[in-house]
Amino acid sequence: MTDRSSLVADDAGRSEGNPQGDVFDLVGIGFGPSNLALAIAVEEHNTDNPSSAIRARFFERRSAFAWHPGMLLEGATMQIAFPKDLVTFRNPTSSYSFFSYLHDRGRLVDFVNHQTFFPTRHEFQDYLQWAATRVDADIHYGTEVVSVETVRNHNGVADLFAVRTADGAVAYAHSVVVGVGLRARLPKWATESARCFHNHHFLFHIEDMPEPQHQRFVVVGAGQSAAEVVQYLHTHYPQAEVHNVFNRFGYSPADDSPYANRIFDPQVVDELHAAPLSERERLLALHRSTNYSVVSPELIEALYATEYRERVSGRRRLFMRRASEVVSAIESDGGVTVEIRDNLEGDSETLECDAVVLATGFEPAPLAPLLGDLAPETPVLSVARDYRLPLPENVTADVYLQGGTEKTHGLTASLLSNAAIRAGEILTSIVERRELRLPGAGGGIDELGRISDHHTYATSEAR
Repeated sequence: MTDRSSLVADDAGRSEGNPQGDVFDLVGIGFGPSNLALAIAVEEHNTDNPSSAIRARFFERRSAFAWHPGMLLEGATMQIAFPKDLVTFRNPTSSYSFFSYLHDRGRLVDFVNHQTFFPTRHEFQDYLQWAATRVDADIHYGTEVVSVETVRNHNGVADLFAVRTADGAVAYAHSVVVGVGLRARLPKWATESARCFHNHHFLFHIEDMPEPQHQRFVVVGAGQSAAEVVQYLHTHYPQAEVHNVFNRFGYSPADDSPYANRIFDPQVVDELHAAPLSERERLLALHRSTNYSVVSPELIEALYATEYRERVSGRRRLFMRRASEVVSAIESDGGVTVEIRDNLEGDSETLECDAVVLATGFEPAPLAPLLGDLAPETPVLSVARDYRLPLPENVTADVYLQGGTEKTHGLTASLLSNAAIRAGEILTSIVERRELRLPGAGGGIDELGRISDHHTYATSEAR
């Protein structure tokens, strides 16, 4: 905890000379799709409610908006339907919808004629950048947040946060919205390098990789990203072998059926959050095939057809190393020596490769480096329905989580599919809790219960 007087002394150069003169309603940490959706919701709220405008600032360590640039493989399509964009489920009339983007780009008729719900990742990335360029928001790119510290008032209550950045600046806020995304999950045997890298930065590493000498690649993983990387390498390196190593027997198809997809519906967040932990975990485990370690049936068919053609021709380049695992990967100047164990036969084989791609998934970024003692244990098992992190009673400032809440809110916790609704619900909570802080508001901030129904900027089926 930090005493407010010390912050004033540290920041004596500010013209106001008091944290209250430079306080934001919210500070967003990270500016990916989730906080972009929140920034749009803030803009629309401020337009409709100028007398109760929300003051917000966002910090993003990248120099410009970007969304998985290392995985924008040519032809790769989105796995969610385009209406699950930044705004439509919250406000179908918003000028920030994917349809508005298409109209602005002059492709609305062409897209409709294309008769698909699933644009390419290239196009959706362009949509997100279009929205990030248009939004009326205070965004500080190229700025890394290093800590969030509580600030106590004269009553000893921490009603503010001091958000400190790497360049020494401080922004004060009643609410902090953490949207720092996910981090790569790496096997214990892996050491990242120019020849051994996570698929998240695939295109950048492939571009910078030394010239192949062994004409052989190993891809670890059995999900959509792994299969896409396998197809890319097989296509772009026509002389090379591609070995896909995974611990299952074969690819599992993604369950994209209408009933299973209801696990992503906005109102399901209400149902899951209210359910007992054991039932929530049971349902999430049952429906993992909608999102995790699964591959689209079309891509499975395409890779199987490729492998079969090679079996017919006798020239094998595509190898599916099923029920297997990488034991070690030792890098040298000329490549990577990879030991692969077949867990069915118990045998091991060593391959000399040019690169190892780790399509091994992601995990929530740790909160402790930002929040210190306020950070929860992982996995996070206690988060309020409005995405607020439980804090000590003497802390009335709020921390909201955009991600890392799968255990409490379901599979949409870090996905685009619920970004619009989640942004609206977080903003509704921030607005209402701000009203309770105003002089004469009555019983105090703890009186706020469920998210109210009446705010158009937070419209949701989850009522």
